[in-house]
Amino acid sequence: MAAAAPLRPLRASIALLLLALALSALVPSSDAYDSLDPVGNITIKWDVKKWSHDGYVATVSLYNYQQYRHIQAPGWKLGWVWAGKEIIWKMSGAQTTEQGDCSRFREEPPPHCCRTDPEVVDFLPGAAYSKQTPNCCKGGVLSSWGQDPANAIATFDVTVGQAGTSNSSVKAPTNFTLKAPGPGYTCGPAKEVEPTKFIDKDGDGRRTTQAIKTWNVTCTYSQFGAGRSPTCCVVLSSFYNSTIVDCNKCSCGCQDNSTNPVSCIKPNSPYLASVVPGDSTNIPVPLVQCSPHMCPIRVHWHVKANYKEYWRVKITATNLNYLMNYSQWNLVAQHPNFNNLTTIFSFRYKDLNPYGTINDTGMMWGIKYYNDLLMTAQHNGNVQSELLFRKDPATFTFQKGWAFPRRVYFNGENCVMPPPDAYPWLPNDSHRLSASLTIPFITVWAALAFFLVHV
Repeated sequence: MAAAAPLRPLRASIALLLLALALSALVPSSDAYDSLDPVGNITIKWDVKKWSHDGYVATVSLYNYQQYRHIQAPGWKLGWVWAGKEIIWKMSGAQTTEQGDCSRFREEPPPHCCRTDPEVVDFLPGAAYSKQTPNCCKGGVLSSWGQDPANAIATFDVTVGQAGTSNSSVKAPTNFTLKAPGPGYTCGPAKEVEPTKFIDKDGDGRRTTQAIKTWNVTCTYSQFGAGRSPTCCVVLSSFYNSTIVDCNKCSCGCQDNSTNPVSCIKPNSPYLASVVPGDSTNIPVPLVQCSPHMCPIRVHWHVKANYKEYWRVKITATNLNYLMNYSQWNLVAQHPNFNNLTTIFSFRYKDLNPYGTINDTGMMWGIKYYNDLLMTAQHNGNVQSELLFRKDPATFTFQKGWAFPRRVYFNGENCVMPPPDAYPWLPNDSHRLSASLTIPFITVWAALAFFLVHV
């Protein structure tokens, strides 16, 4: 019996470790990898195009290669740290947010920026023509590559001084940061790649020129890095059950009436006009309609009808945010029957096949000038569409929640789904479990932990 005593602390440690692993399995992953867009990223290309008297002139480009996650207002901010004592003499297509201390320079005009860690923002639409470059001046807004590749690129030109004037002396900037608009992107180091080739604009399109040196920087999105709470939730309903499964309580946060102003506002409040400012373009914190879930966006998936060879779904996205119109919004849904989608009404649609063989994910967005703008809450803003699916006899069923999506994204943000045991069931199905499916899982591991400690 005495020999067994030293083993008890070890068994207790093992039991606690197993319990921690069990609990961690219940928490969804929040790292940079996105299984629906495994190679999506924002690539920054730094092309040194010609030498200047003390440095070089470069074209910097941002390519949003993400399939459905775009950059919305107030837009991107790109930062870096110079490898040496470089300065920016002038820029076009964008500007730095601060000039810094340029008092040691007596030239006219003075340098555009003397900071060792400049931060660059895009020009707003309507900038002077002399300051423009191709793909600039969109207020930092970038469409996703899958939705609108023509507007998924931003470029600006920068004249760099005190940087050396040869291939061996110039150095790539370091510590790139991308805020779009929050701190949700993690950027890797600059890597030298094959120099970019450009079509000669002064010729007939048959001649190309080449950059002197090209660096690439890859930035990937991470919900963990963004540090934001969820921004959308999903409501489920069906024609075969009167139950409407609403968003979970506190899906995106809980009401806090102790703050000033309060965290939400009732739609019939007489103070609504005074609380909501006239120009809210640059206000990142949403002021939402008071609800149990407190989400700015609510997505409703309704199984509408059942036919002999088809079945129909209605999708509605409602904006409960009083401070923001969602322009160029998109919805991504994962469901095994998307490979048999036959018709979609009033939305654009694109298949997303992240692995090339399984077609179970679709991206939807609005039609330009019709419903591509999701209006704010005070305008009762919502967009809706219906999807017609062909039945596959081998897989189709209404049982066990099969007709509802596995995951839903709005503007690239993962929406909170109701627990599986709350889904509307067929009337002739057996009783639903009153407890969440995770409770038996935790119970088994807790029992195992108790056994290891006391044996």
